[in-house]
Amino acid sequence: MNLTWSHAVLNVRDLDSMLDFYTGVLGFEVTDRGPIADGAPEIVFLSQNPDEHHQLAMVAVRKDDDRPNSLNHVAFRTPDFADVKTLHDALQGIDGIRVGPISHGNTLSIYFNDPEGNGIEVFWDTPFHVSQPHGTPWDTSLDEEQALDWVRETFGADETFEPRDGYYERRRAAAGG
Repeated sequence: MNLTWSHAVLNVRDLDSMLDFYTGVLGFEVTDRGPIADGAPEIVFLSQNPDEHHQLAMVAVRKDDDRPNSLNHVAFRTPDFADVKTLHDALQGIDGIRVGPISHGNTLSIYFNDPEGNGIEVFWDTPFHVSQPHGTPWDTSLDEEQALDWVRETFGADETFEPRDGYYERRRAAAGG
């Protein structure tokens, strides 16, 4: 069996606020919406990928005001370092949104919450691999070259630090591919 990630469904309190955030700030598009069944709540499907009907869906069924506790975070990869920086800047000053730039050596990430407290990570893959877990705050004012130099300096002494391609070549070979 070869599973790939498809989508997550969030139970939300304020559907309009959540849709504004995910479409306006994160750039998702509503692809479909409608009641789950007769008399049931509406489900809204969202995607950024034209080849995926939905990457996220939301159903307005949450009644509590507690912070969500069954989901730590959902993570999204971006192919461009600049996107991480642009999003970091766009999130500044949005009421109730907390942002933390963290590098795992393998990635340069920003962690933040949506309006209902669900955790989100948006990351850019570095060309390196280092065994996990690692997590060190990084300076989002760095340009791409400076950030990669910082990753080398910060994680390079770890004995597992290596080029990303070598790590994945070994994994593919071990899997028989």
